[in-house]
This record gives sequence, C-alpha cells and structure tokens, in this order.
Amino acid sequence: MGTELQARGMPTGVCPEELNVSQPTLIQAIYRDYYAAGSDLVETNTFGANRSRLAMHGMEGRVAEFCRQSARLACAVRPEGRLVAGSMGPTGDLLEPLGERTAAEAFDIFAEAAKALEEGGVDVIFIETMMAAEEAEIAVRAAKEHTALPVSATMTFEKGKAGLRTMWGVDVETAVRRLTEAGADVLGANCGRGFDEMVEIVRTMRPLTDKPILAQANAGIPEWVDGVSVYRETPETILPDVRVLLQEGVTVLGGCCGTTPEHIRSMRRAVDEFLGSGS
Repeated sequence: MGTELQARGMPTGVCPEELNVSQPTLIQAIYRDYYAAGSDLVETNTFGANRSRLAMHGMEGRVAEFCRQSARLACAVRPEGRLVAGSMGPTGDLLEPLGERTAAEAFDIFAEAAKALEEGGVDVIFIETMMAAEEAEIAVRAAKEHTALPVSATMTFEKGKAGLRTMWGVDVETAVRRLTEAGADVLGANCGRGFDEMVEIVRTMRPLTDKPILAQANAGIPEWVDGVSVYRETPETILPDVRVLLQEGVTVLGGCCGTTPEHIRSMRRAVDEFLGSGS
C-alpha cells in the first residue's frame, strides 16, 4: 500500500491513513487494481492507524475514523467471494522495561484499531511487520479478545550471522510458539529482503506448525533512486521462488513492499497452475 501510494503521487511526510478520508477515490483505485489482478484478499490502508503512530501527525484521536473508513472503502469494491483484511502494524514504541509504553497501554491501542476494523466490515485481522514477540502477542490477544474475527500474525525476519531473526532477535521457532500461544489463527512472515529469503523462512516454519502459513515478501531490497524507492524483483523474476513457496506449504501468498498489481497477477497465474496440477 505504501509504495503504491508513493507511486501514485503521495508526498513525503503525509499521513497515509488520512487519505482514507481525504482521497477515498485514490484508495479505492488501489483496492480495485489488486482485486483485478487476481487477489482473493486485499489489506486496508491502516498499517499505521493506531494512537501511537498517528500521534506523529497530531491525529491520534482519529483511529476509529480511519480504520472504519478504510475498511468500508475496501468492502464497497470487494468482488463477490473475495475478502478484506484489516492491517495492523506495530506501535513504534518500546515496551517496558526497555521503553515507557506499558503492556496494558499497548493492548488498548491494538484493541481500539481492531474493533474499528471489524466495525468497518473486514473479514480478518492482519497483524504484520512485527519485530518484538511481546508486542506481537499483545496485538494478537487484543484482536482476539475484542473482535470475533480470525487473526493472522506475521513477523519480519532477516538472515544474519545468528540465522533468521527479527531485528529484536526473535527466531522463527520462538515466533511460532509465542504467536500460537497468544491465539493467532494464521502465522507467517512479511516484508524482509525478498522472495528468495522468504523461501527459507517458510521452509523453517512449516515443520513447526499445523496452522496456515502466510508469506508476503518484499520485491527485493529497495534502492533509493532520484528520491524514490525502487524494487528490483520483477513479476517474472519472483516466479521461481513463488513456485517453491507453494511447494513448501504456504497457505496464503501475497506481497509486501514494492509488489505491484503486476506482481500479484504473476502470482495468481502461479497459484492457479499449482492448484490445477493437483499439487
């Protein structure tokens, strides 16, 4: 969503979630384009729609407004049989004892957003791009306790000297265990360095859980070119990794930063081929 908004003219420093209200036609055009490309599900433009993140724009009192509006915009253009996911990203805060944000405050922040997304009509909650296990657990519990919706939780892993870990040092096994204990219905990973690294993440995760696995990779590592983030993985170059992901047992396949409707169209073809082959 973020890279699509930038590609369609969103200036730097603008609050993306406010565009749900001020530019609904733009937001709906993005939803429509992804559905038209073959998406079974699109995410709302609410990744940063929580009190803590919106406070950076002086809009912390508009959480429910932005969440409900974004969900309604998506539901209004949702084709029959397709779904809308309510996107919930991290607060950006450090929890106690490392920071000043209490667990109870974080719980309330996530609960507020989850309830508003459900009121707007989403079919599922997507908690995503989580780095700290504690915050991910709190978000899952808040969504499960304050909505009647299924909840997906994905963390962002990168390969380093210590193996696949989040920025806060959470490995795949720990993420699976703690998200499962928190009550997540779907587990997985999003963002990261690209589709090739996502293959290793899913390959590591699949034997650890019987739950559905969600994988949403970036279209590679962004490069800053003339003031714009450019992603080098094309709809064609991701195909070999997409096919491997399907073979490795991914249940829900999508894209994160830099994945355009054309990337989704390419993935749709691969999924249809995979299902048609009886795999």
